[in-house]
Amino acid sequence: MTAPGGRRRCVALLGGALGVLGLATLGGCAGSVFRPLKPDVTVADIRLMDGNLLEQRFLLTLRVTNPNSFEIPVEGLNFTLELNGQHFARGVGNRPVTIPKLGEALVDVTATTGLAGFLRQFRGLGKGGEKIGYRLKGRLVTGSHGDLDFDKTGEVDAFKTLRESGGGRSSPERF
Repeated sequence: MTAPGGRRRCVALLGGALGVLGLATLGGCAGSVFRPLKPDVTVADIRLMDGNLLEQRFLLTLRVTNPNSFEIPVEGLNFTLELNGQHFARGVGNRPVTIPKLGEALVDVTATTGLAGFLRQFRGLGKGGEKIGYRLKGRLVTGSHGDLDFDKTGEVDAFKTLRESGGGRSSPERF
């Protein structure tokens, strides 16, 4: 049989242990950094802007979808683009844009490639269908939410891109 003083001591120890556990849990939450869900970044369009023998520039329209219940201010981005599993182009942008909460925004950026990457893709066009697989990999730079990496794969319609190149917007909005 336990003495009355022993029970009180046991209850006091148990209460103290639960209190310490509760404070530790709260302290852990206070120290954690809030990270938003990553936005989804996909290629909406690719158009040839201009080029010469050594370098070609493309206008990429990126669709940035925000799955969060708050807007995300984006200060800029950097990215690389692979087509058919091969490095194709890279680009950066520094035009600020705000992605609305639970919404999306279209962002025009310029991508640059060299002659080798350009020729490699045109040789591959005759071998496949109308769709070209892509991988878009990079980082959105946000002031308040830190940098958000993205890595997305998908397909673009190659022949539509070639037919419409040269037309449309003459000077891209640079991100």
